[in-house]
Amino acid sequence: MKGQILNKLRAEKGIISGETLSAELNISRVSIWKHIQKLKKLGYEIDAAPTGYRLVSSPDTPFPWEFPERSSKIHYYEETTSTMDMARDLGRKGCPDFTIVVADRQTKGRGRLSRTWISEDGGLYFSIILRPDVPPVLSFKVNFAASTALAKILRDMFKINASVKWPNDILVENAKLSGMLSELEAETDRVSFINLGIGINVNNNPAQKEQKATSLKNLLGSNQSRKEILANFLDEFEACLKNIAVENIISRWKQYVSTLGQHVKVTTLHDAFEGVAEDVDDNGALILRLKEGGIKKILYGDCFYQTA
Repeated sequence: MKGQILNKLRAEKGIISGETLSAELNISRVSIWKHIQKLKKLGYEIDAAPTGYRLVSSPDTPFPWEFPERSSKIHYYEETTSTMDMARDLGRKGCPDFTIVVADRQTKGRGRLSRTWISEDGGLYFSIILRPDVPPVLSFKVNFAASTALAKILRDMFKINASVKWPNDILVENAKLSGMLSELEAETDRVSFINLGIGINVNNNPAQKEQKATSLKNLLGSNQSRKEILANFLDEFEACLKNIAVENIISRWKQYVSTLGQHVKVTTLHDAFEGVAEDVDDNGALILRLKEGGIKKILYGDCFYQTA
């Protein structure tokens, strides 16, 4: 109902009477008033006058009703330990494909290789529970589709040179804007679910704690809409997933990658390798020409650009 009231207020753009809202939404004027009061407590600025109500401004908060076509699948939290923890629980309980968990803050946000992801107010932190119709061996395609979709919408929305650093970090001017983490649960021959966690530095200032990080606010000089970023990403990513089993997503991903040709250091759980990133094969593995000679294929790790 909150979403329906907001839609009416936004469509009117001026004052709309409580009587009109009551008749069009088929609820009492008292119920309209109660919902308006709840919306105001959530940060919506709504003028109330004897003649009706007028929406003045909306908070940049990803409430489920702000995404009408997806509202039933969005779980919003002001604060949680980690959206990935919540997503794992939902995935095991059988939630539908493309369920989203989003939070304003995470107290125990994490990145790849058990690193901490700083999750302060102003950033966009969410996880998506996916049930793709692909065998586990092809599940890597989901990550590449996600980073491709995110780089594309960031370029389209903000005209910034967002690039992908293998495997799926998003950089602008060699500073980290976004990171991704995925977890897979599968049976022998089928994926049960994939949880994809994404953190995007939007209106926060990560550079205070991480020198090689940036945010859209730092890049553009003003606050940006987290709601619009999330809505555009979900649409683009969902489109990318439609033919994921047969599409060569790596070729599309390479349109946005900045890693190839770079002198890099790649760390895995147990080893570290240094050399020049020559290519990424059709399975998503980084092909590294080692500093000491020879070629190494690396399927998973953290990549750091080095000064040659």
